[in-house]
Amino acid sequence: MYCHHFEAKRCQSCHWLYKPYSQQLADKQQELTQLIAPLNAEKILDPVPSSEQAFRYKAKMVVLGTTEQPILGITNAQGETVDLADCPLYPSSFVPVFALCKAFISRAKLTPYHISSRCGELKYILLSQSLHTGRFMLRFVLRSKNCLASIQKHLPWLLQQLPELELCSVNLQPLPAAVLEGDTEILLTEQHLLAERLNHIPLYLQPQSFFQTQPVMAACLYQTAANWATELQQQQGSFNTIWDLFCGVGGFGLHVATPKQRLIGIEIAPAAIACASRSATELGFVDMQFQALDSAAFAHSVAQAPDLMVVNPPRRGLGQQLCQDITRLAPAWLLYSSCNAKTLADDLTLLTGYKLLKVQLFDMFAHSNHFEVLTLLQRQA
Repeated sequence: MYCHHFEAKRCQSCHWLYKPYSQQLADKQQELTQLIAPLNAEKILDPVPSSEQAFRYKAKMVVLGTTEQPILGITNAQGETVDLADCPLYPSSFVPVFALCKAFISRAKLTPYHISSRCGELKYILLSQSLHTGRFMLRFVLRSKNCLASIQKHLPWLLQQLPELELCSVNLQPLPAAVLEGDTEILLTEQHLLAERLNHIPLYLQPQSFFQTQPVMAACLYQTAANWATELQQQQGSFNTIWDLFCGVGGFGLHVATPKQRLIGIEIAPAAIACASRSATELGFVDMQFQALDSAAFAHSVAQAPDLMVVNPPRRGLGQQLCQDITRLAPAWLLYSSCNAKTLADDLTLLTGYKLLKVQLFDMFAHSNHFEVLTLLQRQA
């Protein structure tokens, strides 16, 4: 991928862009192999490559510049303001939307927030697109409600200019620190969900509900987990109960389980749980239970294990207490998806009594040293 911002050293966010993509993938596979070497995995599969550009369907843009000439991008390490509206990581469909966002900022007289002076109102533009429908979710992150009335007044113009805009909201983030979003979300459109569909599984996104930035790779990751689970059941017999911890909007659980199985999904964010429950109902799940709870606290409070446990924790990993509770519960099979191979390796060391059967790398984050990993573990008698 060629990026003129990277070549000019204005933006180095894609810090591995200087490497040929084949070398990036080989380096990631080598790092993963070294980290899990002490675990004696039975099978380390070939990595799943990414598209090299236009794969990010979620943009988090700092709003800079002025009301008359807004900039969507970053302030780099040299203190320079860099407009990234033409970043090649985003699909071409994002370019006209970014242009409309800038026009809207000027039209509604939204003042960009400046951290140093703590003046201004508009901090971030958060834009997501559904791969399935092509429709958008747009969120304005504001310091206060001072600009809310102006956004509401001019929103009909934006909706007319951008009929693909499905959902629009304001998020209030009053802290002077560089925190992406706050707790308060104000919906500005009648529609409050963005519909997505991966591998024929309906998924729904709301503001503040986590979803992968790269839906094509997410679909591949979910389908691989489903394939591994299907193979197990063909060999070992059907699962009665499946848990999906840190379930988000239900991507893993809804792919791995069938409507005839008991599915329990746990996620701390109520918005994500509402989305997962809707998807499960549409798919015909009868015995399903999605709850807005802390996954570690849930596992600590129960005594009966599922047949299959799926975990997809944040970068910090499972941690010692949850690993102890998984070992205590002793599910026969464990699918662990991780975006941090280091904490994954640490957790797998703590999961005593389990054999690592399969490992596969999914390059969710091309041009960086980050990647996703899917593992399958079996409890040893």
